[in-house]
Amino acid sequence: MSTNLIGKKLMGNIYNSLKTVFQNLIKENTSNSSFIPTLLVLVTIPLSFAINNIALALFLLVVLLTFKKSNFKFKINLILPITLYFLMVVSYFWTIDKKSTLSGISTEIFLFLIPLAFLLAKDFSVTQRQKLISFFSYSIVILVSYFSIRAIVRYYMLDDIRVFFYHGENEDDYGLVPKLLNAIHVSVFVSVAFFHFFTKEIKSKADYTISVVLFGFLLLLSSKNMVLAVIFLVLIYTFFFSKSAHKMRLRNLIVFGLLIAIVFSIGRIKQRFQVEFQTNTNKSLSTNVIEGIPAGVHYVSIKEAWTNETFTPNDYFNGTAFRVYQLRIFKELIVEENVFLTGFGLNASLLKIKEKAFQYNLYMGKDGNSGYQTKNFHNQYVQVFAELGIFGFVLLLTMLMINIKNAFKSKDFIHFVFAFLMISLFLTESFLWRQRGVVFFTLLYCLFNSGIVLNNSRQEQKII
Repeated sequence: MSTNLIGKKLMGNIYNSLKTVFQNLIKENTSNSSFIPTLLVLVTIPLSFAINNIALALFLLVVLLTFKKSNFKFKINLILPITLYFLMVVSYFWTIDKKSTLSGISTEIFLFLIPLAFLLAKDFSVTQRQKLISFFSYSIVILVSYFSIRAIVRYYMLDDIRVFFYHGENEDDYGLVPKLLNAIHVSVFVSVAFFHFFTKEIKSKADYTISVVLFGFLLLLSSKNMVLAVIFLVLIYTFFFSKSAHKMRLRNLIVFGLLIAIVFSIGRIKQRFQVEFQTNTNKSLSTNVIEGIPAGVHYVSIKEAWTNETFTPNDYFNGTAFRVYQLRIFKELIVEENVFLTGFGLNASLLKIKEKAFQYNLYMGKDGNSGYQTKNFHNQYVQVFAELGIFGFVLLLTMLMINIKNAFKSKDFIHFVFAFLMISLFLTESFLWRQRGVVFFTLLYCLFNSGIVLNNSRQEQKII
């Protein structure tokens, strides 16, 4: 077959695929006018904030213009994020840093706008929801392809292996993805897309290839938390959700239980965790928080991070040790400042983090490298508690519990993936305190929890 014929056939296949996609979009948007606007918000999350904000404005405009009284249904699931946002707004009256709180109120407004739009809009069918996730997943494949090609080109230009891993710094963009995009955030997007292709009941060669590429890209992003979470979810799917799992459920339950028991009972493994707790090492399960660490520093152990009365600027915290230190100062601040009920106010805890950094004599940065005093709690649960008090903490936990409960009820594994990833991610990142994080979480939370099908019913929807 000649090159011209192959080219024509390839172009014909691309044209037919794009035509099918376009027809699909028109069909779903005819059924629900919010379909394309919602999709635009979803696929523009990894792009610039301006583009994503325009997509969100279009989404809100379409919802308002097409609103029908019959569409509105009171859904407690969607009232929760709105309530959390109002608590953020009210915290302005007691915050210790009004300027930072005002800035945070602007960033977190998506917790109000997106649920409000879902309250007013027509509910999506299960099929439409699946198609939204599918289109989003393909958009992530395009994103991964772009950054993979970018890394290869930059490697030949710069001869620097770092272009294949993680992210760089704002002033030195040497990583796989830019610092502003954030490798950990991209890991979340890639993980959801990976499971869309990995869990297809009938997979084509393209689905297998895409799954391998996405998982490989996830490894290169170097987020240990996300990699471990994805591996765990792959095992859960293989043992309990796949077709073969249904045939051998009891056996799989026994094998999975034995694996877990072995992991936590073998003496050497238990000893390894004890060594991790007590040993001074630069190895970490969590992502490190500062760059530019010189040779000859003292690596702080987890035990030292929790118990030392003071440190020196030569003490270096790996990711896990630093998060333990942050948990320690959170505990101290709650007691010392008597803010159990109210917190310090949205985005206001950084002032107290800086005070603690001076108190404990931490590394404050040098030669353009930032110090530990500039880092937030890197834990969403702690961040919410420290800034919004016990009421904000309870609201967040309630949303996560509702999310995971509905994932089990709907028997939708992608919903379960989203719920599990958020619970896991919140242990090591203040994900909701970033625009991409709050938009992604709120949009998928509303998409999965505004109406779900129970017990694999073929009915269109049942609202919870």
